[in-house]
Amino acid sequence: MKPGGRKEQAAMGRLGNLWRAWRWRRKRQFRLLRAFRKRGELVPVIDRTADIAPGAIVLFCTFRNEALRLPYFLEHYRSLGVGHFIFVDNASDDGGAALLLGQGDVSLWQTGASYRASRYGMDWLQWLLIRHGHGRWCLTVDADELLVYPHHETRPLPALTGWLDDSGIASFGALMLDMYPKGPVDRAPYQPGQDPTEVLQWYDRANYTIIRKQDLHYLWIQGGVRSRMFLHGEPRRGPTLSKIPLVKWHRGYVYLNSTHSMLPRRLNNVYDAAGGELLSGVLLHTKFLPTISAKSAEEKQRRQHFGEPGAFDHYYDALTAGPDLWCEASTRYLGWRQLEAEGLMSRGEWG
Repeated sequence: MKPGGRKEQAAMGRLGNLWRAWRWRRKRQFRLLRAFRKRGELVPVIDRTADIAPGAIVLFCTFRNEALRLPYFLEHYRSLGVGHFIFVDNASDDGGAALLLGQGDVSLWQTGASYRASRYGMDWLQWLLIRHGHGRWCLTVDADELLVYPHHETRPLPALTGWLDDSGIASFGALMLDMYPKGPVDRAPYQPGQDPTEVLQWYDRANYTIIRKQDLHYLWIQGGVRSRMFLHGEPRRGPTLSKIPLVKWHRGYVYLNSTHSMLPRRLNNVYDAAGGELLSGVLLHTKFLPTISAKSAEEKQRRQHFGEPGAFDHYYDALTAGPDLWCEASTRYLGWRQLEAEGLMSRGEWG
């Protein structure tokens, strides 16, 4: 190749990078504008954000009819060191909102608007993150997700975020791990306030695929029990299990697709591209409590959870029937050290 040709290729490469950077910047601006527009759908019920202590870790969550989960959810995250909770209640009618009103560390907004049209609640949370998350470590999770990470019993979130700050790391990744009972999912007994892992004691430790998405610089992880049971013929339609729940927030940051990926793209670098390991956690996904069958029947009618809702009718029908997700290869949950040994989380240099 002639020298001039190499220069032309280098110039074209630089132009291509500038074009892609402009496109991602525009997409980020569009997401921020969506959140600004959607703010009018939120009605404040109790706003205690003025009481948030300096340096406190703030949790953000959208929910609908989660009164069964909320007592332990609050207990778990308080024990980890969350200083304040910001909830969006999407038209619950099971008493969950009333439960939250009596909690002094909770701020609550309500909306009856479409969950699907708000990017599955992310536009609402995006606005609240802009207003109340700037400059803070923020944890964004669903009501059925319980974060665990190496040494979480003895090193609470302020210790973790302090270490991340000292290491110059602004985002923390986690694998969403589906937990399930042995036997029909609609028959496992559960009481409010109980640790869900006492009922959902099992998970799939294998059958995961990982693809490095070059455009967004993130890992796309799929698999687990839902792919095994319901989507084995269509693995690419399986749920995305990689998430970025914990971020040192800036008002210019956005979540793109739930908490799976972010802009700016550097926040998606929660793995070691050189083949090593970075500190990461696991979100224990407690979706399969005994209410799952009734919830699945309801969501099939509401059609608020998928971009192509009708394409997943068979999934809802299967869950409504109360399947047994357990198999001989299922693994019993024993704690974070087991998850680390199986490669589902890493302590990296956290020690």
